[in-house]
Amino acid sequence: MTRSDLVEELAARFGQLTHRDAEYAVKTILDAVGDALVRGHRIEIRGFGSFSVNHRPPRMGRNPRSGEAVAIPEKRVPHFKPGKALREAVDKRTAEMEEKAPPATGTLGN
Repeated sequence: MTRSDLVEELAARFGQLTHRDAEYAVKTILDAVGDALVRGHRIEIRGFGSFSVNHRPPRMGRNPRSGEAVAIPEKRVPHFKPGKALREAVDKRTAEMEEKAPPATGTLGN
């Protein structure tokens, strides 16, 4: 699902929202999440999951082409940890979809 798909879903689900209002709502939420992460805050959405910033220390890596050692600087990267309700819902719905799917024939491109 892309950002545009999310806007379309929101506008379709809530008839009182115009497409522009839905787009503004999605942009506002995503900007707020991004801004909070930049400030080093943790965001927790109950039943969905939490966003945080992980610190990766500096390390030595290798250039795969030449084998030369390369210094990789420290980084701060966003991290998402799904909540229990989301994990269980995904597992349940994925299992249901697999049960409904037709069995594979076992041949690939032959």
